[in-house]
Amino acid sequence: MIQVLGIFIALAGLSALFYALEWAFPSVPGQPLWRRDRRVDLLYWLCTPLVTRAISKAVAVAGVVVALAALGRHVGPEAARGFGPVMHQPQWVIVLEMFLLGDVIGYWTHRWFHGTGLWKFHAVHHSSTQLDWLSAVRVHPVNDAVSKLVLAVALACLGFPLPALAAYVPFLTFYAILLHANVNWSFGPLRYVIASPLFHRWHHTTEEQGLDKNFAPLFPFVDLLFGTFYMPQGESPSRFGMNGTRVPETFHGQLLFPFRSRQATSVHPTALG
Repeated sequence: MIQVLGIFIALAGLSALFYALEWAFPSVPGQPLWRRDRRVDLLYWLCTPLVTRAISKAVAVAGVVVALAALGRHVGPEAARGFGPVMHQPQWVIVLEMFLLGDVIGYWTHRWFHGTGLWKFHAVHHSSTQLDWLSAVRVHPVNDAVSKLVLAVALACLGFPLPALAAYVPFLTFYAILLHANVNWSFGPLRYVIASPLFHRWHHTTEEQGLDKNFAPLFPFVDLLFGTFYMPQGESPSRFGMNGTRVPETFHGQLLFPFRSRQATSVHPTALG
């Protein structure tokens, strides 16, 4: 009950903050605050912390235990505190490396979801045709679990401390909400350093406008490095969603969609080619 109350309090607080920002700095002026599919995202808002996050955490913990065991390390206090060359560095270097490596891992995991059969799960996230801050929570449980699993196993096996990883993931979740907001911020000269809402909104456009670009969670220079950066000067995206993949509009339809649709695995061109 306390957790549910916290979810509603967080929803009220974020709604007040982001609706004010979207009203003051709109990327798409005149976009209604209450869109037709907002009920679906409100269901995701409830389901994600109560169900999806619990599943993802269990999958990630299990994956870390198995991976560390394969390396001959028992998952205990010593492994949780970190190990190996990583822990012989200053703390600020450890944090910086975790953010940088985490972003590269996040980049390729995200790109993997665009270019393989996993697209059918990720397509659910791209189904919003009116993008705003609440669209960030529209994530299929399989998409969330696999992404968290890959990130946790990779960083844990490299020796990064698990408490730092546990704090890193919620930060990414909050920042993702900002990136989906209907605001026109590009962060000016920092546009290549820190991901902005404008940077990520180009990722959510239709195939013709820029889909399959801007995969990095935090650092656009990762996209620059791998040739997928797209942020034309003086322009902002105007159309969102997909033309090739048809995702159901209902909550339960979206959860079942990847398991029912054969078409979804083939209509999206690979992002890895």
